[in-house]
Amino acid sequence: MTAIDTALLVIDVQRALFEQRTPIYRADQLLAAVQGLIARACEAGALVVYVQHSNERLLVKGSEGWQLHPQLCPKGKDLLIQKLHGSAFEDTPLVEELGRRGITTVVIAGLVTHGCVKATALDAHKRGYTTTVAADAHSSYSKDAGSLIETWNARFAEQGITVLPSA
Repeated sequence: MTAIDTALLVIDVQRALFEQRTPIYRADQLLAAVQGLIARACEAGALVVYVQHSNERLLVKGSEGWQLHPQLCPKGKDLLIQKLHGSAFEDTPLVEELGRRGITTVVIAGLVTHGCVKATALDAHKRGYTTTVAADAHSSYSKDAGSLIETWNARFAEQGITVLPSA
């Protein structure tokens, strides 16, 4: 694996998800871990992909809540992908964009663990990408978030997906 063939997928780190009645589990640590991954990806020359989910309820495209979290600042060379489904690969140009850039490895971080992070990681693995989930860089606003993170990190590993700390 080299940085040139690697992309960091930052899944759904959007404002409205941080404003739910049940807060994002360890939100500050999550944001710090994601920012650290982004910084290392940029230093290494890896592609950073910001994925934004849209729906008709919480994440209405173009709304304030749909925007990326204010601590995330995409650069001009970063890729922005908009999606309507759980997986960042479903009905988006992600496969074509990664293929055009020769990307064979993806590192996944973001929200929510048992939703779009799970769907994207399993889909990436199924599609043949070398897939890593950053163990401490995904979370959710569920009251069971801590156990969901542990459970899904174990399930990812059982599926053959690498699970490593963001550091």
